[in-house]
Amino acid sequence: MIEKAELKYKEFWNERYQDTAFAYGKEPNTFFKEQMQKLKTGSILMPAEGEGRNAVFAAKLGWNVTATDLSIEGKNKAERLAEELNVSLKYIVGDLEELEFQNESYDTIALIYAHFSPWKISAIHQKLKMLLKPGGIIIFEAFSKKHLDFQKINPKVGGPRDLDMLFSLEQVQKDFLGFEVQILEECEVLLSEGGFHNGRGSVIRFVGKKR
Repeated sequence: MIEKAELKYKEFWNERYQDTAFAYGKEPNTFFKEQMQKLKTGSILMPAEGEGRNAVFAAKLGWNVTATDLSIEGKNKAERLAEELNVSLKYIVGDLEELEFQNESYDTIALIYAHFSPWKISAIHQKLKMLLKPGGIIIFEAFSKKHLDFQKINPKVGGPRDLDMLFSLEQVQKDFLGFEVQILEECEVLLSEGGFHNGRGSVIRFVGKKR
């Protein structure tokens, strides 16, 4: 049952990304951009990176970027965007739970609308914590559980329709327990990201430093 759900999820993203237009645009997420400009460059891991708009932005700043996603179509688009903007990045296609990385090897990990299957969200967060260097930074923005109310008003704002794939402050705080919290908030945002994030929505934002 879970394998079928994962295959369906993979097919969904391949279908969305196979279009010539960039589903969420080519510009980086605003919160991610703001936070990255505060940090010293280093190595960054970007799971569920899709078509690469945020990864390419990080590469333009001089970061050593590793991106992952289930979608080969996402990788193809990201590599085209990187070539267009004359930067390089490493992009791995696969299930993040099964991919192997060296522990404590990244200065920053960015989770920008990384809505994983509900049965694996917390396990993935625990794995990512191990991959982050001591003193490393997590940058996180994703839709909150309150976002469903915004979807009912405006379906064009996008996001998962499964409550279990959405986040609460308590869940993020629990998953990253022990981190020094720099930002942890639930807020309304006005999104204008490509064709699939448009309008007012509710998000959780988190920036934490690994002790």
